[in-house]
Amino acid sequence: MTTNFFNPVTTQTWTNGRHQVRCVKVIQETQDVRTFCFMAEQPVLFFFKPGQFVTLELEIDNQPIMRSYTISSSPSIPYSFSITVKQVPGGKVSNWLHANLKVGDELVVHGPVGNFNSIDFPAEKVLFLSGGVGITPLMSMTRWLFDTNAAVDVEFIHSARAPRDVIYHRELVHMFSRIPEFKLHIICESKEDIGEAWAGYRGYLTQPLFELIVPDFMEREIFCCGPTPYMNAIKNILRANNFNMDHYHEESFGATPVEVREDVLELAEQAEVDAENVDASDLHSIEFASSGKSVRIQPGETVHAAAAKLGLHIPKACGMGICGTCRVELKSGEVEMEHNGGITEEDVEEGYILSCCSRPKGDLVVDF
Repeated sequence: MTTNFFNPVTTQTWTNGRHQVRCVKVIQETQDVRTFCFMAEQPVLFFFKPGQFVTLELEIDNQPIMRSYTISSSPSIPYSFSITVKQVPGGKVSNWLHANLKVGDELVVHGPVGNFNSIDFPAEKVLFLSGGVGITPLMSMTRWLFDTNAAVDVEFIHSARAPRDVIYHRELVHMFSRIPEFKLHIICESKEDIGEAWAGYRGYLTQPLFELIVPDFMEREIFCCGPTPYMNAIKNILRANNFNMDHYHEESFGATPVEVREDVLELAEQAEVDAENVDASDLHSIEFASSGKSVRIQPGETVHAAAAKLGLHIPKACGMGICGTCRVELKSGEVEMEHNGGITEEDVEEGYILSCCSRPKGDLVVDF
């Protein structure tokens, strides 16, 4: 590899979109967790906000599948990025990645996107809370603060099943041993036999333990990621202490919550009733310019639904405006878009929308 490869004049900066990358390293973090590192064939500066995520575009059993994963590396190492994946029993994508993805393989990623990041919420004192593989976005944030010598007081509490399940354990100990303002606390649910004693915290993160470890938690910007029960328990503790939840941030993408699915079903049933009363003049015309197809839809239907009626498959992973996979360019017209961080302000200014959560205000022309 020559120095021309890293010529800053010709190197492009990563922007939200569809990119082909190559796996350059696979790291076994724990018995069921691996980190996959990626680079582009042509040099790309992979700059993103620590805590953001990408969506992988995969084909498994001849079926297209999209799955979102947090970037675990730091933008301070700009020519590559990494994701860390836990192998979940019955997990179609995680098991496929562990069994098949190897050095040299190429795949497509979409992103980076996400409102959960440490750049948009700067603070002098922060508290990172993670459970299991939820450590990945917080590790990206920690690596960024460490590499940039940030003057930030960091308290990091990580909960794991057992000592052997602590992801990035050695690296965390290394970083937190070198900066007095960085304090690491690891809680293990149990002590399984790994050939060494565990003298750290045991059990679960209860309020008494919370107050013991970080007595000044009320003064901190809090970033939390982990299983849903874990995050709910944290929020219950904070609310019980009248914490200002404007200073609480959590990773939100994942499986569609039950309450959201129920709302969607209820809205769908209501839509069927309303459809009988819709006047033809109220329908919106949606034209897909690249495909040469158009359709008329009812008020309140999404651009993605319009495409589906025409047999056009706009890729999506979450359906809630989180993953950013369904981004398309709006050529003309206006939409009401209620997203959850899956698109940047720059993308919106350039005319892009997320089709899954964009509802036309009138006739539209979409580039798809």
